[in-house]
Formats: sequence, C-alpha cells, structure tokens
Amino acid sequence: MDLEAAGEKRLLQLNELDEFRLHSYKNAKLYKEKTKRWHDKHIKPRHFDPCQQVLLFNSRLRLFPEKLKSRWSGPFEVVRVTPYGAIMLRALNGERKFLVNGHRVKNY
Repeated sequence: MDLEAAGEKRLLQLNELDEFRLHSYKNAKLYKEKTKRWHDKHIKPRHFDPCQQVLLFNSRLRLFPEKLKSRWSGPFEVVRVTPYGAIMLRALNGERKFLVNGHRVKNY
C-alpha cells in the first residue's frame, strides 16, 4: 500500500466532487431562471376599477367540497381599490361592505 499515491488519488476525487457540485449549482440556477421566466410569462395582470363586478374565491370549501360546486361566489361590486392590493367589495343585493385581498378576486 502506497499511502502517498492513495492520498493524491483521494485529493483528485475530492476535486472532482467539487467540480460536479459547482456544475450542479449552475444547472439548478439555469433551471430556476427558466421556470421563473415561464411562470412570469403566464401571469395575467389584474386591474380592478370601482363599479366593476368581480367574483370572490371561497377558500373554506377545501375541507368538504361538493363535487360540482364552484369555489367562486358573487358577483360583487368593487367599491374601492387600495394601493397595496386590498379591495373593498359590496354585495349587489345589499349594503354590506367588506375588505378582501386582491388575490382572492377575479373579473366577472
């Protein structure tokens, strides 16, 4: 057994492992950039104006969803849009107003 040759061989193996790791980091970074571009390309912008009719997503149906029941309820009327994405809604049949997150709303 030549300990010096075995030590050099082990050092080369460790260097190869470092190269493989760096290569995998680069590939992972490229993959993440590509999937981010694809995801951002498919995002639809949402712009809401006052007096516009919208549907509200009901997240409570997740526990016991009925087979054909839609998770979207409404329509509601947009009363006010805040600069940070919150939307004030009013039911069309009543005067009840409530504030919701803009991500839970879509156009009617």
